[in-house]
Amino acid sequence: QVQLVESGGGLVQPGGSLRLSCAASGSIFSTNVMGWYRQGPGKQRELVARITSGGGTNYADSVKGRFTISRDNAKNTVYLQMNSLKPEDTAEYYCNTFPLYKISWGQGTQVTVSS
Repeated sequence: QVQLVESGGGLVQPGGSLRLSCAASGSIFSTNVMGWYRQGPGKQRELVARITSGGGTNYADSVKGRFTISRDNAKNTVYLQMNSLKPEDTAEYYCNTFPLYKISWGQGTQVTVSS
């Protein structure tokens, strides 16, 4: 079964906004902290943001004040609102649990910030 499905990426100009969505299976979503990760070409994967079942959040320093993670428990979906996008935000974005367990990665969604 497909367990994680990301969507919402695209090409935007610097300063623009995107909202990413991640639909997760109920068994994953209801029992885990969820996170957004990203990986640019030739770079290591990094954790961008995470959110607990109760709504507590944590962000990488590079995105604080610009990105907002949220979740809708009724829809088993986690979101990432990205504002004031910069070229250095360009990467493939993935959702998964935090910490990472033996759950397969989804297909990811590409975010490209360029003028």
